[in-house]
Amino acid sequence: MQLPDFRVLDMSIARARIGLSLIALLLLYIDPADGGTFYLSTPVLIALACHFAYGAIGYTILRRGGEIPCLPEILTGIDILFATAIAIVTEGPTSPAYIFFVFAIVAVGFRSGFRETMIATAASVILYLAVIAALIRGVPNIYWMRAGYLAIAGYLIGFFGSQRARFEVRVRELETRNERHSIARSLHDGYVQALAGVNLRLETCRELLLHDRGADALAEISELQSGVAREYDEVRSYIRTLIDSGEPLTQVNVMGSSETRIHLNASFTARGLVVEQIIHIMLEGMRNTLRHGNARSASIDIREVGASIRIAIDDDGVGFAEAQSPPWTIASRVAQFGGRLRMARDDRTGAHLEIEMPMV
Repeated sequence: MQLPDFRVLDMSIARARIGLSLIALLLLYIDPADGGTFYLSTPVLIALACHFAYGAIGYTILRRGGEIPCLPEILTGIDILFATAIAIVTEGPTSPAYIFFVFAIVAVGFRSGFRETMIATAASVILYLAVIAALIRGVPNIYWMRAGYLAIAGYLIGFFGSQRARFEVRVRELETRNERHSIARSLHDGYVQALAGVNLRLETCRELLLHDRGADALAEISELQSGVAREYDEVRSYIRTLIDSGEPLTQVNVMGSSETRIHLNASFTARGLVVEQIIHIMLEGMRNTLRHGNARSASIDIREVGASIRIAIDDDGVGFAEAQSPPWTIASRVAQFGGRLRMARDDRTGAHLEIEMPMV
């Protein structure tokens, strides 16, 4: 099962942010409670225009693949600040500020966990209460209740978001278990039985040689060789179905290039399982460079950046073909732990992989 890419989710949130600006602009324009129908005050227009520009800039950065540390957290903070600003310029019976606060909380709930959602909720409630306390003398109960409803909505969003994440993990576990059982049955019913048959035929060849029946043993070995070649082709075809990459399997140079010099720089802290996967990724990247890259030098850099681990694998070899997909062994390990993999295609010579793995 392919795990969802956070970049795709971030792009969806960015598009929704732009849509929110346009819808709020339209609703306020036709709202008779805000200066009359088909009217927008200058502060409201400026606030919504700035929010639309902010949403468009965020979408552009994400679409171009911009790598900004802690970008989701920065966008969440800006969302809450814009919701506060809109609450200041539109506070009234039909203010849309509540929806902007809810949007900020929902965006966190979809992408992060319960704790982060509750932090965003607490910040939203505190800022909203500060706004209405500063703008309205003798705050009516209706405004206090709005803050209470916002807190309840944030709690429900965080709770259901965490339950959805647990459900998805459980579904992935069940699918993985089912796939393992399917592979085990295929191996047992097919290739294990074939190996047992090879063992019996080898025993037959041994007996024939012991009885000086070399011609019969040679004929048996020839048939056995054909059978092993046939099973070998079937195993290769079966592996192709598991990979499902559409790329033909090619013979690799096991020895590789002993002249390639590799520089390794690694300093990070993570769970044991994540560390194990990162080591496998590093080894696979090094092997690909030695076997296929024809590179004089390569570097592997692993470091912590915020709550994630960044892995950069670079060499000065032949690089990847234009339409070639990332190495499936590395891509599968990255996807297994919800990481992200990008093949850098620029003017640099060689192959360049940029990987981001969660620390927990």
